[in-house]
Amino acid sequence: MGRVTGLGGVFFKAENPEKLYEWYEKHLGIKQDVLGQGVPFAGNEDGDPDGFTAWSISSRTRSIFSPAPSRSC
Repeated sequence: MGRVTGLGGVFFKAENPEKLYEWYEKHLGIKQDVLGQGVPFAGNEDGDPDGFTAWSISSRTRSIFSPAPSRSC
């Protein structure tokens, strides 16, 4: 049987994406690059990444997900 090697991605909006990226880097080690971030999953014995999850924080005013409404948690 196959196994999960990653999650497609986590995409969300924030009032201040740069400040939130800084928080995630400081506390969780997730670093921002030009296109967001790929978080690796190591699922084999040698520890090499064999799956990735996209990680992207957009500005709240960006229309990338339009016309979907924004939800607060």
